Amino acid sequence: MTVSEICKRLELVSLTGESGLEREVSSVYICDLLSWVMAHAQKGDIWITIQSHTNIVAVASLLELSCIIICEDAEIDDDTIKKAADEDIPIISSRKSAFELAKELIELGIGK
Repeated sequence: MTVSEICKRLELVSLTGESGLEREVSSVYICDLLSWVMAHAQKGDIWITIQSHTNIVAVASLLELSCIIICEDAEIDDDTIKKAADEDIPIISSRKSAFELAKELIELGIGK
């Protein structure tokens, strides 16, 4: 399933436009500690976090993550969004909690 399909099915909003939305998703990783994500997330994962500074884009790019979902309506600055668009890393915004998102993604068959 692609990031675009997930956005449509879960009614999520891409803050980076169409950039990277056709990436394939393999699983989900939830964590707010960047060093831990770097050590444990896998290529193709959706990363769910409340972190919103520009370093998240570097981590996602390094690991070739499918996208970053910023949960709980955490505020994201314009520099982060611009950097993500430039690096073709989708940043998705959601009002839902990480738990709610994980549950819905599992229901879609992601991460099983």
